[in-house]
This record gives sequence, C-alpha cells and structure tokens, in this order.
Amino acid sequence: MNLLTSCRLMAAARAAAAIFIVLLTSLSAGAQALSVLPVNVLFSPGQKATSLTVTNKGTSETAIQIRAFAWSQKGDEDPLTKTDMVLLSPPLAKLAPGATQVIRVILRQQPMSREDTYRILIDQIPPPAEPGVVHIMLRLSIPIFALPATRAFPDVQFHLERDAGQIYLVAINPGNLHEVVRDIVLTTSDGHKLKPDSSPLPYILSGATRRWHMVAQDSVPLQSETLQLTAHLDAGPIDEQVRFVAAH
Repeated sequence: MNLLTSCRLMAAARAAAAIFIVLLTSLSAGAQALSVLPVNVLFSPGQKATSLTVTNKGTSETAIQIRAFAWSQKGDEDPLTKTDMVLLSPPLAKLAPGATQVIRVILRQQPMSREDTYRILIDQIPPPAEPGVVHIMLRLSIPIFALPATRAFPDVQFHLERDAGQIYLVAINPGNLHEVVRDIVLTTSDGHKLKPDSSPLPYILSGATRRWHMVAQDSVPLQSETLQLTAHLDAGPIDEQVRFVAAH
C-alpha cells in the first residue's frame, strides 16, 4: 500500500466519529436521534466485506431502511443510481431506545484500475400518524470508497469559467482516486475575495469534473483573467494561480 493511501486510511479513521443528529418532533415530548460509525466506508484493495453500526440514541423505537447506490458526479451535482454491486444486510431494521444494529456491507465487484464510489442511505421509516404530531425523518448518507488493486492517486486540475455572467471554479480529476477540497478561496490581485456560495460535498471523484459557483464578498468587477486559488486538499494545502478558459 502506498504512502498516500496509508494517509487516507488514517484520515478516514480519524474522521470515523459517530454522526449524532437529534431531530425534535413538533408537539412531541420525545426526541429522535441516530448515530452511525464509521462515517466513511473504505474498502482496501481486495477487501470484500465490512460493517457499519447504527445506534438509536432517541427515546422511542425507530425503524430504518438501508440502501446502496452508485455515486458519480456531474458539474455541481452528485447523482445516485441504483446498484447491485453493494449488498447490505439487513435492509430493514427496528431499533429500541439505546439499541444498536450492525449493518453488513459486502462489495460484489472489485475495482480494477480506478476507485469505485458508492453511497449508503439510511432512512428513518415514519411511525404511524398521530393527531397533532409532525415527525421529521432523518436521512444519513455514508460514502463508500473502494480502492483499486493498482496504485491510486488523485490528479486535480483547476481552472475558471464564466457562465451567464457568473464565475465558476472548475476541478477536473483524471486521476484514479478521489480528492477532498475544503476552504476554497479565490483572491484578486488587489485583495478581493471570492468564495463558494454554498457548502457542497467536498469530494472530487476519480474521473469526474465538478464546479463551484464563486461569489465575491463585495460587489467589485473582476477584470483579471488570473486569480489566486487557496484551498486545503487531503494531499495538502494549495496556493496557485488559476485562469479563465472557455466553457466546454
């Protein structure tokens, strides 16, 4: 296993703290809460099975549905499509307050030359309707990264595009491993800042292109064709110039 992959394994382990989300129900005295551990699933080369643990930290019984989807990227979207390449057992479960459920995750197909990516959706199933009570159901989305047998590295390249008067930072990853990009900032030569207008998923998947809509922190016209990009990647911080190119 190469050094980059080892670093990613350690980063995933450090990130494997439980997701703990509490949802209060309107006009209801109780609270619903689920936690899941780990929050990322990483299959090493040749690994076929692993597990998740879901815990009901609420005060009432809850039922959940567990499904797997293939995960891809297009521009600023992350479409999920049905897949039978990941098997989950059990697909349905009931959890009493304080109870845990182990979810078995089986990878049916090993990736060859490029990392495969999936997502597990864990949905609370609504309880029977009660007069005067509105239940807010929880959905957890857990990423799955399956490493190929070959050496895997991301290769993220950035540029800028103008589209309908708006500015977009575009990232292309022809590498065979995903990358994570956080804390994106564009800076003009005179110090004006542009940042993403939302907080999208930070992943750039293998072979994917994604873009972020960048918004100036003040209303200043941008005349320059080059801006300074700073961000934090899993591979380390970046500080580089990016140029505008014609949109494809």
